[in-house]
Amino acid sequence: MTALDLQAVEAEIVGTEFAGRILHFPLVGSTNVLALEAAQAGTRSGVWVADEQTAGRGRGGHGWHSVAGDGLYVSALTAPAIPLTMASWLPLATGLAAQSAIAAVTGLHADIRWPNDLLLNGRKCGGILVETGSIAGRQNEPEMLRYAVIGVGINLNHMSFPSELETLATSLRKEGCRAISRDALLAGLLRSLDEEIRKLVRQYRGTLNGAGLLERFASASTWVKGKRVHVEEAGGYTGVTAGLDMRGFLQVAGDDGVLHTVLSGGVRALAQDQ
Repeated sequence: MTALDLQAVEAEIVGTEFAGRILHFPLVGSTNVLALEAAQAGTRSGVWVADEQTAGRGRGGHGWHSVAGDGLYVSALTAPAIPLTMASWLPLATGLAAQSAIAAVTGLHADIRWPNDLLLNGRKCGGILVETGSIAGRQNEPEMLRYAVIGVGINLNHMSFPSELETLATSLRKEGCRAISRDALLAGLLRSLDEEIRKLVRQYRGTLNGAGLLERFASASTWVKGKRVHVEEAGGYTGVTAGLDMRGFLQVAGDDGVLHTVLSGGVRALAQDQ
């Protein structure tokens, strides 16, 4: 396992909100838990990165397979001045940041399965977990985001997985890359995440030039429109994805004739004739 070179990472993230705020641990239960504890104690920004997690957490209470040194396991704490109603956009913004970082470092184009999975050749190479807190707004003002803990796990150099994950998971190295530097990917991710967060704030203020987040996410993900899927929530149903609503939730034109709004993920691809 190659040691993480924090000095090299810091040199690449000068000018971002995360500069000088990285904490590195050889072994933790969960980086998200550490970041949440700091957020609840009043910290507004920081980065927690671990070589290995014993209790890595995924969306929906799922675990995350965190092999020592083979993956990037990181949680970033941020507190952008946006309303809580935009918190559901943060996993999408993080997906774009991770997609950009992976492309810049490896040349691979990861797809994003709404709302929080990174895929290569249809197999999961990364996941995102965002946890937030809020501040009550003044009269006639929106409830604001107090903090967001953004957890990202990316499989870098795994060459094998537990049998139950072998057909579902992959890594950047298994998809044809040489051994991936955690330093380069961490720095690239933090730079891209800082940029996406700044864009979100500008979009809220009405000062963003260019396409908004939902439009960019729809262009970056093959899952947003025209994908035949099975959705696990609401008892389970099938249909074809039909875009995002204004909150960033996925819409599915169900085989039952109803336009469903997916709130909690659990979307899986089906063959077109299923």
